[in-house]
Amino acid sequence: MDRLGVIRRIDRNVPARDNAATSSREPLVTTTEQKTPKPAPWPIEFYRSAVGKKWVMALTGIALIGYVVAHLIGNLKIYLGADEINQYGEALRDLGGHLAPRTSILWILRGGLIIAFFLHVHAAYSLTYTNWKARGGAYRERDYAVASYASRTMRWTGTIVLLFLAFHLADLTWGVGPAATGEFVRGEVYDNVIRSLERVPVAILYGVANVALGFHLFHGIWSLFQSIGWNHPRFNRWRKYLAYATTALIVTGNLSFPVAVQAGWLST
Repeated sequence: MDRLGVIRRIDRNVPARDNAATSSREPLVTTTEQKTPKPAPWPIEFYRSAVGKKWVMALTGIALIGYVVAHLIGNLKIYLGADEINQYGEALRDLGGHLAPRTSILWILRGGLIIAFFLHVHAAYSLTYTNWKARGGAYRERDYAVASYASRTMRWTGTIVLLFLAFHLADLTWGVGPAATGEFVRGEVYDNVIRSLERVPVAILYGVANVALGFHLFHGIWSLFQSIGWNHPRFNRWRKYLAYATTALIVTGNLSFPVAVQAGWLST
């Protein structure tokens, strides 16, 4: 069979194309183009990365540490007497004076702390899950081999602090639930604190929670510099001193309250 006959035979076996249908078709889109999602705003895309989550953990950690220090300084007014600590509580509720509705600024600050707390916990969980997924069964062994006791217990100390925070708010901020003494009087900060810490189980719980907070703070302060890239042998020693000093200040100050009440140095 000559070449012309072969070509004719092939042409008969190939189905004819509908030129009109073909011309009306849209250009083919590759699979890669179809599956490419629309990028989210930059802050969201940054947070989705491991580096972004570490930065969020560091910045929210700084905000939360600042709150804990400020909270302690305010609470130390209890040693100046009932009038001082009660006026302090009233000043918090009346932030802004006549420039803003009563308690509005306080609730804005509380809202910011809640957001910071949520982002801190979510970033910590996400990073832990990512590390566990990437390392598989070797994660625990590697973590426990090189990390300090404070770093190994971050999840547990964080959980203890979270549960105690819920108890603490119900006990001394809202005066509701099983945590309340039954003698809660809104605005009477001094008497509320004394009546609460006079209960031995509450005093013990307060102490345990603050020891857990100390471990959590120490490793958090030490690691937050590393999370944002400020890690150099030249000032690593000062990072450790800062972690020790801040942790000692907060834990010692907070533990002094149940000790003073149980020892009878503070009483109604």
